[in-house]
Amino acid sequence: MNAVELPLVVGVDGSEPSLRAVDWAADEAALRGVPLRVVYASLWERYEGTALAGEHKPAEEVRADDIAAVAVRRALKRRPDIEVSADILAEEPEYALVREGRGASALVLGTRGRGGFVEMLLGSVSLAVAAYADCPVIVLRGGHDNQAGAVAARRVVLGVGGTGQDSAALRFAVGEARLRGAPLDAVRAWRCPAYESVDHPLLTGEPARLHEEQAVKRLDEALRDVPDDIDVHRRTVEGPARHVLLSASDGAGLLVVGARHRPGRPGFQLGGVAHGVLHHAACPVAVIPEPL
Repeated sequence: MNAVELPLVVGVDGSEPSLRAVDWAADEAALRGVPLRVVYASLWERYEGTALAGEHKPAEEVRADDIAAVAVRRALKRRPDIEVSADILAEEPEYALVREGRGASALVLGTRGRGGFVEMLLGSVSLAVAAYADCPVIVLRGGHDNQAGAVAARRVVLGVGGTGQDSAALRFAVGEARLRGAPLDAVRAWRCPAYESVDHPLLTGEPARLHEEQAVKRLDEALRDVPDDIDVHRRTVEGPARHVLLSASDGAGLLVVGARHRPGRPGFQLGGVAHGVLHHAACPVAVIPEPL
């Protein structure tokens, strides 16, 4: 299968937030022109055991079949023109999804469900998948995941960090902006260390200006090769990156951040900025692995 044809995978558990994630994923699959695969994973055999030959399926397996079927019907009702399939896996959700991501263009998850893929504010499964998946992971949080179909033309916000010009997050954000016909809001946060502004009272404001100029320079360098057909808005904002991006997410259609690979540790470890926006952003968040 060609890379551009890799399916979009959405995790479901039967909760309403996960079904709204199906709506969002169906819209996204239609935009990308790729198949949609619905995945339900649960270790029901741990609790009910495997059915003996000739016996009916365990109740949890029957429930899994029903959940997957409902999700498929919902996706096709919303987007009849897309190809939809379903997989039911007797595995821990985080392991199943990370593996499924190896053959996916992206993974989509909802939150605030009653277990499985979606737990509490942002459950351990969502965090594990976002940290270890080899593909983009898009998390639709709580009350913000009901905006599917209503945000296609809203701006795509990109947090521009230190990965430079050849950034997977930048490439992803540019692609999403083009698909949506939306502007790309590229944001770089900067801060002036407190000691630099107090050591020389006569130079008050000078250190801050230098830090801001450096941020502008690095932002321009990162965006140098963005195609001309993308409407790019450049912004440098003083403050902690997490707070700056949370503010920028208000009214946006998608917030894109990169996740750096830390040498000597398996997977892509999420830093404080990614953790913060995944928990509190006002729009869906796409976490993009940035391999070295």
